[in-house]
Amino acid sequence: MNPRLDPDLCAALRAAFQRVGYDVDGVPELLGEDAHAALGRDEPVPARLASADGGPLGTLVRLFLLGDTEPADAVAEALAPVTVERAVAAGLLRHGERNGDGPGLDAALDVRPHGDDDGSWWVVSDLDRARTMSQSRELRADHVLGVGQASLTLASATVRRPVGRLLDLGTGCGVQALHAARYAGHLVATDVNPRALALAGATFALSGVDVELRAGSWLEPVAGERFDQIVSNPPFVVGPPRVRHTYRDSGLAGDDVAARLVGALPGLLADGGVAQLLACWLHVRGEDWPDRVTSWLPPGGGLDAWFVQREVADPALYVGTWMRDSGIDPSSPAGRRDAEEWLSWFDSSRVEGVGFGFITLRNTGSAAGRVEPTVLCEDLPQALADPLGVETAGWLDRVDWLRGRDDDGLLDTRLTVAPSVVLENVSRAGEEGWESVLSTVRRVDGPGWRHQVDEVAAALLAGCQGALPLGELLALLSFSQDRPVDELVAASLPAVRELVRHGLLVPAEWAGARPASGSAPAPATGRLG
Repeated sequence: MNPRLDPDLCAALRAAFQRVGYDVDGVPELLGEDAHAALGRDEPVPARLASADGGPLGTLVRLFLLGDTEPADAVAEALAPVTVERAVAAGLLRHGERNGDGPGLDAALDVRPHGDDDGSWWVVSDLDRARTMSQSRELRADHVLGVGQASLTLASATVRRPVGRLLDLGTGCGVQALHAARYAGHLVATDVNPRALALAGATFALSGVDVELRAGSWLEPVAGERFDQIVSNPPFVVGPPRVRHTYRDSGLAGDDVAARLVGALPGLLADGGVAQLLACWLHVRGEDWPDRVTSWLPPGGGLDAWFVQREVADPALYVGTWMRDSGIDPSSPAGRRDAEEWLSWFDSSRVEGVGFGFITLRNTGSAAGRVEPTVLCEDLPQALADPLGVETAGWLDRVDWLRGRDDDGLLDTRLTVAPSVVLENVSRAGEEGWESVLSTVRRVDGPGWRHQVDEVAAALLAGCQGALPLGELLALLSFSQDRPVDELVAASLPAVRELVRHGLLVPAEWAGARPASGSAPAPATGRLG
């Protein structure tokens, strides 16, 4: 039976949480920096000790974040005006034993603060895997995952600009829709899992966010509609076609879930609309991964597409990681059988690795047919230090800007090197001292895009200070290098376009008005526990 956290109960719970300070500010303040950091590493003891004298707030921290069994009278005080009987009947709490100290209460659901710079929400989900297994309970097939790393990854990668209609496809516990509520006029969230819809509804009611929930498989609940933005954290685990846990298994073979969404989501986008999703894709022997993922795009053009690969895992590591994720010991009899089936499927499908990353799609709208869409596949050069959403917004802006300028238009433009760009030189000892062997320019923010440059390119970039049009700079450079200007222009323009696309060069009118990535900053995301 699914929990029954109706709007009236959620409003009363919100009042209780606000009264005791159970939010993204109150919990860290109670625990202190070290204990709060330990809680984020799944080390509960420091938080347990720090919350011991924390009154009602400490009770809720131990109850919901640490999984402790708490005295009924303390829980009643912390949750007032919600009674214990009402919370148990709704499926929020259940009766438990306090290690020989008599009866108490356990959390039956995970309820934790989550927020951004503008305030707190509360996310309702099933108990996390570790707590479920510690209670000798199997993970439900319809288990609803909480604020996991994938949710946070997508939230940080999402473009956050005012839009009209937004779709959260496969909402789960509702994390993406919460963040989208800051900037979207109307929100629709769908899921095939009835339990997920029940818990997402509780998340939205508890957080005071208005979201239209719809049940159904894939795109069925929104067929024929159009959205200005779509976000999706789909069940992207790749392997044999099966569904053991709805939060991760699509029932489709291999990376067919990503192929299906890339092919179908553009049909739901309004003119200029953007879709963003997490995905895994197969690295198949004898096939380049960019060829594979771009083959999923629908025919007809009119679609910008950016496939960003964050990492690649070998099949054995991938299988072991996801088995442990669902609480299966790979060395157990059941684990060995599962691993053999999974790895045999990879082998028969000629899979050499599994890529993971982000996909951004944009409907070029009325410009379709008149402009050439931009389709790129790239590997991140380093671990992300900044939210990718800012970078994605900048990429979309820069692609638009470049598309509006032919070669003559680019030559008439004043460009400037972004403030976050540095020039790095690598030298080695030679007979006459240090000899330069490699020069690169790179951004020290965002993904850290870098480009190798020669002496001429470095000189051109040094001149890009927003004072002279690019064409005049190239003319001056051709004179100093004693090279025909036409030859220099032909060699430089493709490189300049790549440098603009990666945000190392920006239009002079953007300098000072926008960050190096060329987009508005996105709200920060946060998670407790």
